[in-house]
Formats: sequence, C-alpha cells, structure tokens
Amino acid sequence: MLRSMFAGVSGSRSHQVWMDVIGDNIANINTPGYKAGRVTFHELLVQTIRGGGAPVKGGRGGINPMQVGLGTSLRSIDTWHTQGNIQVTEVPSDMAIDGIGFFVLSDGLKTYFTRDGSFQIGADGVLVSPATGYRVQGKPVDPATGEIDTTQPPTDIKILIGQVMEAAATKNTIMRGNLDSQAAAGDTFSGLLQVYDSLGLLHKLAITFEKLDPTAPVNPSDPSLGQIGDRAWYWKVTDPLAGPDPVGEGYLIFTQNGKFDPVVTEDKCNDAGFKYPPQFNVPITDGSAPQTVNLDLESLTQYAEPSSVSMSFQDGFPAGTLETFAVDADGIITGIYSNGQYRTLAQVVLANFANPGGLLRMGGGFYQVSPNSGAPIIGEPMKDGKGKIIGGAIEMSNVDLAKQFTDMIISQRGFQANSRVITTADEMLQDLLSLKR
Repeated sequence: MLRSMFAGVSGSRSHQVWMDVIGDNIANINTPGYKAGRVTFHELLVQTIRGGGAPVKGGRGGINPMQVGLGTSLRSIDTWHTQGNIQVTEVPSDMAIDGIGFFVLSDGLKTYFTRDGSFQIGADGVLVSPATGYRVQGKPVDPATGEIDTTQPPTDIKILIGQVMEAAATKNTIMRGNLDSQAAAGDTFSGLLQVYDSLGLLHKLAITFEKLDPTAPVNPSDPSLGQIGDRAWYWKVTDPLAGPDPVGEGYLIFTQNGKFDPVVTEDKCNDAGFKYPPQFNVPITDGSAPQTVNLDLESLTQYAEPSSVSMSFQDGFPAGTLETFAVDADGIITGIYSNGQYRTLAQVVLANFANPGGLLRMGGGFYQVSPNSGAPIIGEPMKDGKGKIIGGAIEMSNVDLAKQFTDMIISQRGFQANSRVITTADEMLQDLLSLKR
C-alpha cells in the first residue's frame, strides 16, 4: 500500500509541474517570440517481485517476471521551436524571422539568441533590445565600396538617424528620346540638363540640338575635311545664367535606320575638334570644384516622330540626412535620406543550431548555448537553411490556446486521479491499523 501512495505522490507532483508549464504557456500567449513548452513523463522505478523463468524442455513452460511500478517522473520539458504568427507593426526597427534561425545579440561579453525582434535604436545609434540593452549583431559595410563586408565578424549595428550624407558631383548623364528626321536644316530643339556640382548645388543647363545642312563643312576652318553629310545634328550645352557660349558641344550622326552611329560620329567630332565621347563642363560657383560631366547620347534616335528629348539618368545629388530605414528579406538595412538617396547601412545576421531544443532559456525571450544545442552557425538570412527577415513586423508566440486548455483539463484530471490514489491508500492503511483494537 505504501507503494501505491508513493506512486500517487509522484503522479500528483508530475502533473503539478505539467500545470506549471501550461500556466507559463498561457501567461506568455502574447509575448513576442515566445516558444511554448511541452511536458513528457516516464516510469520512475520498477520493483521486481519475481524474475522470469525460461521454459523447460519436456517440463513446465516459461514464467513471466512479476514487477510493480513505483510511479512516474518527468522525462523532459521541451521547447517547441515552431513558427509563430507574424504581426505587422510598421515600426522600422521591428523584425520578424519567417523560418529557421535566431537573432544574435551581445552585451559585450556574452552572446545571446532570441526570436523576439522588437528592437529599438539607442541614444548612441546602436540597434538594441530595449528591455536589456543587448546589442543586435550584424555585418558592417565596407567604407570603400559601400557594400556589405562579408569577411568581417558580426558587430554592433549602428543606425545614426540624422547622419549627413555628403553631396556628390554629377559625373555621368544619359539622354533618351528622338530627334525628328523630318526637321529642316537649321531647325532646333532644346532640352534640360539638371546636374549637381561638388557642393550639391543644382545647375539647370540647356541642351540644344540643331539639324545641319548636309553640305555644311565638318570644320569651317578646314574645308578640305569635307561636308558633314546626311542625318547630322549639332548639339551644345549652355548655362542660361552664364551666357550663350557653350560649355560643351559636338556632332550627332544617325544611320539610315534612325539609330545612333558611333563610328561616323566619332570621325566627324575628331575632324571638327570636338571631344568624343561627349562631355561638358559645369560652371564653377563660389567654392565648387572644376567639374567635367560625361554625356551619353547613344540612346537617342532619329525617326519620323516629333522631337522629344529628356535626361533619364544623372548620378549626382545634394547633401541629405538619414530620415528612416528599411530591412529586406536578406536582412540588409537600407538608409533612406532626405535627398532621395539610399545607402546600405548593415546586414542583420541569424544563427542556427543543430538542436535548437537544446538551447538554455535565460528569461526575457533569450537563449544561450548549452552542451546539447551545438555551436551556433551564424550567417546571412535566407542562406544555409536560415529563414528570411520581415521588416516592420514581429513574431508572436506559438502558443495554441485551444491545446493548452485541453492539456489543462487532462492535467487536472490526472492530478485528481493521483490524489484519489493517495486518499484511498490512506484509508486502507487506517483499516489495517483498526484490525487491532
């Protein structure tokens, strides 16, 4: 009878722990990144009253062993690392992992791992977990190339809102459009070039195209070089604020099919003393550096359509400040500046483990490596089986409330049944003691 009482006690204790885990799961149903726990049981001990016996040839048969169990105990309390629902927050610093992996954070001494991506930017510009101050780790940018430096180890991610992006002078421009093939000699068409100098000042320059008479000399100062020929245009760039003198000029020759003819154009420009490929100079303002801009005209055509020419590209921009940022699926953090420019700031890294269930829970949604988790495999999102990053969102807990309530009922009934075993064994002991009056 004492065995049954001890078995009932062990069963009650085990079901109480199960209820503790269920209570913790329900308490954290709205905790970002929380992973539900699960309890499993196994037999505690078995007392052998009689061993088994083998059959005797020509005699008796075999005898099974006679054993009595001594209760139950906890086999494991596991953590379910299944995907939680993604909730959009529209907060740029929030991130969720869709798939396998953990964010990597550091306090300067130890490394921590979490699925809770509700991050904020600290006073020093470092991306942190606001409750603990642990710093989110990622790959830095190579200052020379502006690209992610994959050779460097993970380090703190800095996002300096308000940081100034220096102005960049325009070096290249591209013009697209059509010049009317039916235009008469002497007809002109003008377009607009907008370029920035080294101080970020915008210059609005005019580019004018003039249809040339096929009999006009290529170089008026040297008639021996011949005539300009068919399908020829003269272009010039001028600054309306500086006067009519061109800051760049040249020829533009088309084929019979209306395409730009680079070979003939280069020959004619060389004969006339024009620079080729086309270039023009930006007028110097107070303090700006001398500046030559490459002008790409090869996308222009000459068809029997109205003339329409516009600048499709220029690589300069004024100074600006970092206003906000965005995170893509690869974990790339891109800064968005007030001048309309974008710049890569860092890349969030993720960690994976051979056995995520072996991680040691530290509270606050953080985990640390344990002997059975394996070493962290740290790298870029969406590589080597790691999940993708969803910016402006967080992952909610993976607690299934319906399952927890069902488990709660089962745990309660199990606890009640084991309690009945204890009280029944106690009553039997009382009856035994009452035999001697």
